[in-house]
Amino acid sequence: MKFYDLHIHSAFSGGKSSLEELASMVKNLGYAGFCYVVYYENEKRISQIKNEIEKNENKLDIKIFLGIEARSIRELNFLLSKRNKFDLLLARGGSVEMNRIACSHKGVDILTHPSYERRDCGLNHVSAKLARKNGVSIEINFREVLISSKITRARVIKNFKDIIKLHKKYKFPLIINSGAISHWEICDPLSLSSFLHLLGLELKEAKNCISKIPEKIIKDALKKKDYLRPGIKVIK
Repeated sequence: MKFYDLHIHSAFSGGKSSLEELASMVKNLGYAGFCYVVYYENEKRISQIKNEIEKNENKLDIKIFLGIEARSIRELNFLLSKRNKFDLLLARGGSVEMNRIACSHKGVDILTHPSYERRDCGLNHVSAKLARKNGVSIEINFREVLISSKITRARVIKNFKDIIKLHKKYKFPLIINSGAISHWEICDPLSLSSFLHLLGLELKEAKNCISKIPEKIIKDALKKKDYLRPGIKVIK
């Protein structure tokens, strides 16, 4: 069984560790690969990051995917037009509007932080159905547990449980990521799947959320790079 963490930041994107430190830790913890997530600046910067990824893939023999995270609806619309420039498109949620729009578009691979700083989980039956229809994966971000405490942590866990209840009912893709901004925050895959098991998933389902489902996300996402923009495919 191959494991993947599809949401890790580095010093390039608000994180605290180098790409090499992240890749080395991910490999040591037993992952087959991870998504290195950055914020879009310009195409020159994307090219520089791709070179850094290639260097570390060759050095450490681990698969690294480039993900861009949209932080607003405007940025998401812009990145959808650049979809063939990177591997995965993530949309940072939190607001009901952002969550719904992200779930509405097949170009989006992962909705991150759907319940971030909310008293509810940020999803309803409409967005859940849209996520299933469009193949948008909903993220459980473990870092939200790590950085919270007391009442806030209890609310985070409750929101995660509500997301899982919606997943069971509507069957949208569900994944768990470390959300790490330091190589010390990366969690081993069995710990993450055990956490999902505690939240209400069967153990096999929990393991799929960090293995089979992210593997399918990667496969489907790479196909989207064959399109100049939605509906316009590059013939090779």
